[in-house]
Amino acid sequence: MLGEEDMYRFSIAAAAALAVWTTSVDAGGIDRSGQPIGPLFEPGNYVEFSFRSASPDVSGVGAATGPTPGAATGDSLDGFGLFGTALKFSVNDKIDTAFIFDQPFGADLAYPPSLYFASGAVARLRSNAFTGIVRYKFNDNFSVYGGLRQQSMKASVVVPYVAGYTAAGANDNQLGYLVGAAFERADIALRVALTYFSPIEHNLSTVETSALTPPGGLTSDTTIETPQAINLDFQTGIAPGTLLFGGVRWVEWSKFEIAPTHFAAIAFGAPLVSFSDYRFTYTLGVGRKLNDRWAIAGQVVHEPQVGGFASNLSPVDGYTSVGLGVTYTQDNMKLQAGVSHTWVGDATTALFGVPAGDFSDNTALGFGMKVGFSF
Repeated sequence: MLGEEDMYRFSIAAAAALAVWTTSVDAGGIDRSGQPIGPLFEPGNYVEFSFRSASPDVSGVGAATGPTPGAATGDSLDGFGLFGTALKFSVNDKIDTAFIFDQPFGADLAYPPSLYFASGAVARLRSNAFTGIVRYKFNDNFSVYGGLRQQSMKASVVVPYVAGYTAAGANDNQLGYLVGAAFERADIALRVALTYFSPIEHNLSTVETSALTPPGGLTSDTTIETPQAINLDFQTGIAPGTLLFGGVRWVEWSKFEIAPTHFAAIAFGAPLVSFSDYRFTYTLGVGRKLNDRWAIAGQVVHEPQVGGFASNLSPVDGYTSVGLGVTYTQDNMKLQAGVSHTWVGDATTALFGVPAGDFSDNTALGFGMKVGFSF
């Protein structure tokens, strides 16, 4: 059994681990936040605010079989920032509640002017999610939880190389849910949590224009289903003041696509964006207490490549990231910061089934900060 001081060491090491967790750049698909529920397990009452940013450097050249062989694409992905906040209440010794805001999915692509065929193409996708969760503790070891997610989404795109096509999808709000269970042992700082996130189907009222549409364009509904996902998160003490943590995230990207009506008609049935197969993302890290105020942590995140053609509007396939984080604790406040470096997986894009662009040797930098208060 561990004493009170050892448990304090574990908790502060866990806080450092979370600092790193929030800085990874999710290069696969449009997955960005990883849909975190960590605040639900904070002791007592708790509030936090977080920000993280990513600066990708993703470029390629025209494939030999493409319309612009050897032409440089320029940097195709813009940097972005993500905000998050969470509020957790301990109702009694059996029931906890949490309210979490995150920005789970997004895209920021913009090909600069060049000789590459996709020059001038732009894709933007934004989402916000508000999640309410209730947790019931059967005893000190087992608990279950569930809740609702209200998610909003909007999107816009410019595709000059397909008849000067543009589209703008209006903001749409829909509901989904999550359910999960956790096992904990306080004496060794062990926690294993398994969480399922339902798919959420959006219907965006979309105005499409191209060289083939009448003035003012065409209006239709575009269905976008954000995928179902499962998160398996764990942590355990491995020595006084040292915490091992990690997780596995599964996302069913095989059912995701964006296919506005007019675009599909002029592109021979091809969607604007789609991803093949499901994806697994693996995380493993170690947190270590340095003294009563400071702790550090390091982690590795890996998402294997799935192969096949990548979308011209998302020219990446898998990634490997390393990160370092630090936590400073004083009284009821903890301040966290972390940085990460990501090696983005090589990808080949296609145009009408023929290789069009080769993207390789790309990287991204990430930075994150979080401040939390217990009350």
